[in-house]
Amino acid sequence: MPEAGTGAGPMGRAGNPSALAAAEGTALAFDFGTRRIGVAVGSITGATTRPLCVIAAGSAQTWARIATLISQWQPAVLVVGIPRHPDGTPHEMTGRCERFARQLQGRFGCEVARVDERYSSAVIGAAAARDDDAAAVILRQWLEEQRGNA
Repeated sequence: MPEAGTGAGPMGRAGNPSALAAAEGTALAFDFGTRRIGVAVGSITGATTRPLCVIAAGSAQTWARIATLISQWQPAVLVVGIPRHPDGTPHEMTGRCERFARQLQGRFGCEVARVDERYSSAVIGAAAARDDDAAAVILRQWLEEQRGNA
């Protein structure tokens, strides 16, 4: 398993990109943080998700690693978790995550969906969670929302 900040290669924790990309659409999800960005991958039609890797945030290589992942996985959509206080009001990280989502869209021209991630840490147990596990929870939540809206 890669160390936080190294970002897994194309194999990462998820295995071969072509296995999920063969489905009718792939999604990449991001759990943005000021030190680390968790990334997960999933099949839109198969509603499967897997933690992929953790990228060091704020380094010179951050955007290059994200570009590599987008190139390798060719996602139909990018999903970004947007944190809020339990009552739904924004906090300091809300704006940072919104900015990250806008940067993804501007840099890569991909559709970027946003997910309210207020309770994702509770789902995975915050103390033991890896950032890519949190990204997988965010992606699962988005997939479930899509099925509910269909």
